[in-house]
Amino acid sequence: MSKKGISTTNAEDKEIKKTKLREILEFLAPIIIALVVAMILKYCVFANIQVPSGSMLNTIQENDRLIVSRLDYKFGDPERFDIAVFKNPEDEKILFVKRIIGLPGETVDIVDGTVYVTGADGKTMKLRDDFVAPENMDRYNGTFVVPEDSYFVMGDNRDNSVDSRYWTTTNFVSRDKFVGKVMFRYYPFNTAGKLE
Repeated sequence: MSKKGISTTNAEDKEIKKTKLREILEFLAPIIIALVVAMILKYCVFANIQVPSGSMLNTIQENDRLIVSRLDYKFGDPERFDIAVFKNPEDEKILFVKRIIGLPGETVDIVDGTVYVTGADGKTMKLRDDFVAPENMDRYNGTFVVPEDSYFVMGDNRDNSVDSRYWTTTNFVSRDKFVGKVMFRYYPFNTAGKLE
């Protein structure tokens, strides 16, 4: 009888331990899954950035918080006028936010601050600049031939932006340095919304 009693108690103890372990696992599983999903979203799908400077005024204000889509440039190429986040060509630890102006193989001519682009077909067009506030225009002059697999970028605050016009090591952002496309501003709330 005592042997049966002991074996029953051991079996009950094992069952209690299994039940407790199962409860712990059931409690931890959603937390672990949520953490894994959050990490995948943060490092593969979206980026959350805060803009430290006024180089994109008046489109993006200093200290605005933005959501960036990492997928846009994984499955497609950057396009003209996209507002993009990329690694600074002169210090890759720093992220920049600028507008894409020149595409691979194009020639970008800037005459008294007005931007013209000549494509591989030889056709030249004046680019729109309605996103540049008149007080942020500059009188810069320069010509840049964009290499293949690279892009020419400028800040919307043309008079106060360190961008492709001024970098010393290269004037271009290579395709592999892009983090993603800015989708929308989520803070501050009074200016939140989609950016163009």
